[in-house]
Amino acid sequence: MAKLSDAEKIAGWHAVSAVIERRPDAVLQLWLQEGREDGRVTELRKQASAAGIRQTSVKRADIDREAAGLRHQGVLAWVLPLAPGNQNDLDILLDGLEEPPFLLVLDCVEDPRNLGACLRTADAAGVHAVITPRDKTANLTAAARKAAAGAAETVPLFQVSNLARCLRDLQDRGIWLVGLAGTAQNDLYASKLTGPLALAMGAEAVGLRRLTSELCDELVRIPMWGSVESLNVSVAAAVCIYEACRQRRP
Repeated sequence: MAKLSDAEKIAGWHAVSAVIERRPDAVLQLWLQEGREDGRVTELRKQASAAGIRQTSVKRADIDREAAGLRHQGVLAWVLPLAPGNQNDLDILLDGLEEPPFLLVLDCVEDPRNLGACLRTADAAGVHAVITPRDKTANLTAAARKAAAGAAETVPLFQVSNLARCLRDLQDRGIWLVGLAGTAQNDLYASKLTGPLALAMGAEAVGLRRLTSELCDELVRIPMWGSVESLNVSVAAAVCIYEACRQRRP
């Protein structure tokens, strides 16, 4: 039988609501701020009741203490973690697609809030999956789930043991790999981003690793016309993803 010690804490209305909707059996306990009865909390209470989830009304100070700095919006849940998929799981997803794959590769992005923000954009834009290496990368922590605003439950995340091998496998499937690099000669907006596509983004400080960069079929840069030299990785991912969406629209 699952115990609270096996669970992770998820905070925030969107993140908790998404878990209740998609994995109600994984929610072991739900705390709601005492005295808060606005529309969102009322709806969440109904959702939890329908799923048979135990709810407890507690003081704001108690949630503050248990949330340990997370922005909780008066909502905190103990949830059994959802493990990322592996290379085999990725292959199964790709084999089952009935449209050209649209993927996001995050190469050693270590900030969980950036991972969550990338998942949120991926969900909004219809990206089929997000791929990361297993090591030196952010995990689906409470901070990542909060930043994802529910997208951690909707966008498949795959952690692979060998990213270079995974990228070669994608190429063997005919998926075009486009990497973002500040030193690239090609402009993002001049690149063809239709068809089977994987966009690769590097770590916050150093960008794509050398081997990842070398494996890309094309490197592109986002034009920078102001004084700053680069964008946050989650912002850069959003720019690239939505340029791809613009080109891929029927």
